[in-house]
Amino acid sequence: MNGMLLLIVTLLVLLVAVGGRRGLSIFMSLLLNTLVLFISVVLMAGGFSPVWVAAIAGMLILAATIFLTNSNMDVAGPAFVAAIIVMLGMLALVFVVVVHSHAAGFGAEDSEDLEGLEVTIGIRFQQIMMAASLLSTLGAIAEAAIAVSAGINELDVERDHEGIVQMGREIIGTAINTLFFGFFGGFAGLFVWFTQLKYPLWEVFNNKIFVAELLTVLFSVIAVILTVPVTTWVVGHRARAGREQKG
Repeated sequence: MNGMLLLIVTLLVLLVAVGGRRGLSIFMSLLLNTLVLFISVVLMAGGFSPVWVAAIAGMLILAATIFLTNSNMDVAGPAFVAAIIVMLGMLALVFVVVVHSHAAGFGAEDSEDLEGLEVTIGIRFQQIMMAASLLSTLGAIAEAAIAVSAGINELDVERDHEGIVQMGREIIGTAINTLFFGFFGGFAGLFVWFTQLKYPLWEVFNNKIFVAELLTVLFSVIAVILTVPVTTWVVGHRARAGREQKG
């Protein structure tokens, strides 16, 4: 049994042991999302537009993540609607930023790894970066949408406004710290590279690899910040509509 399979089995056992059926549903959502991503890559390689493939795959991933990990429709329904709204907004933002950043493609540091390989694959690297940037925000969007929706579901939308605001701030703060620590942890090797080769600061901030990854993290941070008020609005609108129907 190789290391990857061992970790997958360990994850399954721990999810079932801690979460029971819900843990099994979470594991199934991971498998489904992995399948969706695999099919998306195949479609992109087959000539389909990476941006459109990523948008459709994003909706499927959000649906699987939200509905398979939360059986309460009062929580999952508004969370999914809010997540779709934020994802579409992020799609527009990603398109504009990637076009003007000129960070798509490989950097000079990748030249050794690419030696002897063919890079004329028939797909614009700009579109690949758009697709990758959009897909990278989905986890943060789904997590924040579920957290906000579940929290508000336990509160009174009209009377507990200050509590909802405070909850949103806590969620944003935690998510931002998680994203940035993940970014710096994953790029520790690159930072050592920059330091040892004595890269000047201006060259670091103009490095393609660094800029592309930093943009990905910033997209996720912006997505979390947008998800909190959007989910709050969706849940509040749903609650008011429900009261009007009863009245």
